[in-house]
Order: sequence, then C-alpha cells, then structure tokens
Amino acid sequence: MRDAYIYDALRSPRGKGRSDGSLHEVTPVKLSADMLNAVKVRNGLQGHAVEDVIWGNATQVKEQGGCLARTAVLASDLDERIPGLSINRFCASGMEAVNLAANQVRGGAGDAYIAGGVECMSRVPMGSDGAAIAVDPSVAMETYFVPQGISADIIATEFGISRDDADAFAVASQERAADAWKDNRFARSIVAIEDQNGLPILDRDEYMRPGTDMQALGALKPAFKDQGEVMPGFDAVALMKYPHLENINHIHHAGNSSGIVDGAAALLIGSKEFGETRGLTPRARIRATAKIGTDPTIMLTGPVPVTEKILTDSGMAIGDIDLFEVNEAFSSVVLRFMQAFDVDHGKLNVNGGAIAMGHPLGASGAIIIGTLLDEMERQDKETGLATLCVASGMGAATIVERV
Repeated sequence: MRDAYIYDALRSPRGKGRSDGSLHEVTPVKLSADMLNAVKVRNGLQGHAVEDVIWGNATQVKEQGGCLARTAVLASDLDERIPGLSINRFCASGMEAVNLAANQVRGGAGDAYIAGGVECMSRVPMGSDGAAIAVDPSVAMETYFVPQGISADIIATEFGISRDDADAFAVASQERAADAWKDNRFARSIVAIEDQNGLPILDRDEYMRPGTDMQALGALKPAFKDQGEVMPGFDAVALMKYPHLENINHIHHAGNSSGIVDGAAALLIGSKEFGETRGLTPRARIRATAKIGTDPTIMLTGPVPVTEKILTDSGMAIGDIDLFEVNEAFSSVVLRFMQAFDVDHGKLNVNGGAIAMGHPLGASGAIIIGTLLDEMERQDKETGLATLCVASGMGAATIVERV
C-alpha cells in the first residue's frame, strides 16, 4: 500500500451558532466553497487535480441536504470534473472524510483528495433532521436512548468526575484558546471569511469567553438536570440500563460543554507522487485510522476504545504519542480519556478546544487534525493522535506522523 500524506490543512473561524453570529449570513455551500477555493489557491491546483471531494456534515437537510459536497464543488472554482461525496458520521464526519480519503489514496483509488466538512448550526439546527434513533420509539426504547447531555452526565457519574473537575477543565480550555490566539498559533490554518464584495465577515473564533473562571461557572445551573429528572425523565431510562448507579450526577452546563457554532475545515490528502509532480511538500503522513461502535446510551465514551484499537492496529503504545487532540464535546468526555490512559493534560488540547471555540459538528474532526498538526510543528513533535466521541455510540481516531 502507498502512504497517504497531508499537504495542507485549513479552517474557517468559528462563528456563534445563533442568528446574531457573524457567519449566520453565510450558507453552508458558500462556507464549503470558500474552503475548497483556499485549498486550490494555496496549493496551485489546476484542472482535475484531485480525485474527489469528500465532505462531512451531521445534519443533512435543507441547505445542508442533497449531496452538499458536489454542490460545493460546483459553487467553487474547482474543475467541474471533480465529483463530490457527502458523508455523515455525526461529530466525526470531518475526520471520517479525511480518513476515507487517506485510505483511498493508500489503496490506489486516486492520487489526491480534498476532505473535510462543514456545519452551519445557526442556519440548520442540530436535530432538525429528525433522526430515527431519537424519535422512533421502536428504536429509542430498544437502545435506551438518552440525549447526549445526559450521556455526558452518566460518564461523570460512572467514572467519578465531579462538577469542579469539569469546570476546571473548561476554564483551562478558555485560557489555552485565548493564549493560542494571542500567540497567533492558528495563523497558518485560518481562512478569513469574506462577503461577495470581498469585505471581511469573520477572521477569528468569536465564541470564546476569555476570563471565564470557576466562580462564573459555579453560578450556572446544570443544563440537563430537568431533562433527566422531571418525569418522565431520561434518568429513569439510564438507570434501567445501569442499575448499579443510584442516581445520575448532573454536572454539565453551557460553560463546560461544547459551543454551538458555524464552521468548516478542509485538508489536502495525497500520495508522494502527487506532491512530487506539483512541487508540494507533505507536512505529515497519516499512519493509521480507526472507528468503532460503543454503548449507545452512555454514547460518548468512544475515544477510549477507538484509541485502544488504533494503537493495537498500528503496533503502538500510548507512550508513543507526543500530542493529543480529543474533541471537547463535554468536559467528562476528555477527562475520562485522560483518566483511562493517564495522559498528562500538558500533552492534550494544548490550544484549548470546543468548549472554548465551539464544535461545528461536521467540521470538528477535520479541525482537530489540522490543529494537532500545527501544534506538532510548533513544538517539533513527531506523532499525534486525534479522536472524537460520536453520537449513537461510536468513536473515531487518526494518528499522524510528521515527515
């Protein structure tokens, strides 16, 4: 098999996922096309330069419906002979797009791909697709379905993660994100979004809340307590699945959970020969990819078993990884990962994460791979692992090595 390399990684700033957010006026097609155009210009791509565009998004209805990938290609400056494939693995959609592209290159199905994803949560709200796992009683009852916030609180309860633990992690995320922006650590990756007249709309993440402290977070009420406890509540469903728990400890709120935002990201993935013929220098090799299914009720523990799987598959150990990016869907998700592998927080999410900057569902997997690579270069580290929890009980992971 051939090696697959990352030649470029870029993303949009993340806008608040509300009607007053800076990116609310930008459609998913335009935001995606902007990323594709940036890849084309930055890498001098001409003609039918890539085999396909693989594009992830989690809520595939309305403006994000149809084959958004193909629509984005046609709305961009890419050659119309390049097709487009839209995929959905919920929060891991962007990562799965990158992993699929890498494995296509490794298997010889084309020399290069653009892969990534988008989510415009201010325009296409999460859950507006009416997913059967949540709304079809015959499925929801059989799987002991609970909303993700309840799942995050189940993790906290099961693994002894306290409200103070979760809040302290959230404060650190805010501090790290603010420091990263102050130090221009995202400069290589950020593509400013402009309107049709070339006027700037957004050039930095706007969801962040610098100065957040334990006192401010301590004043927030648990977001999922009523949803869990008010009859008929989801806590009762969870306790049927996990009868060894006396109750569910509700510790999550808006301040220690990921932010709802708009955003997009794209990576250029190709073979060695692709780069050589175009004078492009690879930044990293994708060493391994993995995905796994997990318990759908606790739902968000996927980063642990998928990391075990990818390490086994690649013949590596946790100590071989220099830096980690674990998507901050909720504080308990990352704290559980750190607990399971005894990972030093100094090696994980060193520039903050989705709690501070937001989680544009279909783009986040691609974003954290790019963030990981930027930081590996900044610290002159060799190997990094990115992973996400995924709705309905799944996990995805990618290991990259600098070249």
